[in-house]
Amino acid sequence: MTFSICVREPYEDDEGAEQTRYGVAVTTRLAAVGTLCPFANEHGAVATQSLVNVDLGRKGVAYLADGLAVDEALPALLNADDGKASRQLHGVDADGTFAFSGEECGEWYGHLEREGLTVAGNLLTGESVVTATADAFEAAADDLPLAERLIDALAAGHAEGGDKREELSVQSAALKVTSTEDREMVPYYNDLRVDATRTPVADLRETYELAGESYAAAVERYEEEYEDDTLDGE
Repeated sequence: MTFSICVREPYEDDEGAEQTRYGVAVTTRLAAVGTLCPFANEHGAVATQSLVNVDLGRKGVAYLADGLAVDEALPALLNADDGKASRQLHGVDADGTFAFSGEECGEWYGHLEREGLTVAGNLLTGESVVTATADAFEAAADDLPLAERLIDALAAGHAEGGDKREELSVQSAALKVTSTEDREMVPYYNDLRVDATRTPVADLRETYELAGESYAAAVERYEEEYEDDTLDGE
């Protein structure tokens, strides 16, 4: 399932409190990758791919929420998986990173770990795809939204060659961004999918831009209603 990136980013909120963002983005030459591969919550981000076992992602972020470290949670899940040799699994949490590529993944396959990020891919044109993805993310301006920088990272990997299966024209892409910050509204543009297209990264970027416009318009139009709304109906 092509290539993906998971990242951790500390920041200060408007009150000066220390917070952490987590992000994951993925693209592949198959439809609906967003239903299978990217997982994130306020404790970390995980991507499961190659011969996908969705439970590795679902349980991975659940284990992080239970307090396990990413380099304990993900190996434990892999060790209980009979299909481990065909899996790729990687992710980040508040303190660390983890990345794994089974020896039966499709060539070229591999992964890398750097401070606060992991990248993994399979059935790629070469190692330069994962390197370009990581380099682009690290080179991006810090003042850009995390979702935008994740898209830029995918674009760099795609431009480097990306998924080598050119006979598969229908593609997809997805991203998720979460935060430890307690916010009344989660921006629409932090959880996006392009399920079937021939230009996945370009379409994900356009979807992100439109979602940002929609979010800003909704906040402006319905600000008073959002402020008055409560979950208990009071």
